[in-house]
Amino acid sequence: MSEAYSETVMDHFNNPRNVGDNSDADGIGKVENPVVGSMLELYLEISANQVRKAVFKSLGCTATIAAGSILTELVDGLSIEDADAITRFDIETALGGLPPTRKHAASLAEDAVRAAVANFQAKVVS
Repeated sequence: MSEAYSETVMDHFNNPRNVGDNSDADGIGKVENPVVGSMLELYLEISANQVRKAVFKSLGCTATIAAGSILTELVDGLSIEDADAITRFDIETALGGLPPTRKHAASLAEDAVRAAVANFQAKVVS
């Protein structure tokens, strides 16, 4: 069975943006979906309550890589509050949609941004 991906998904899969690893980031979100075997890590550099740089790394299907890539573009320049408000629907829409069996990728990206923001906020409080 072939799944149709949008041109945007294929572009972000073939040319992922902001791939990297930054263990010194201000907010780090590491999430997994053991059912499908995918993983997404999001690293946020934050200054004056604003995302200054976002990078990601992932292990997973075409949709997971594309979702991580577009997520870094979506959060760039946002306030922490606005980044935390990004939903899987925002990610899916930005990707031009996802096949029903690949919607988990957008949920994983949403979970990653929530985890990165929570990680940042926990550091600020302590």
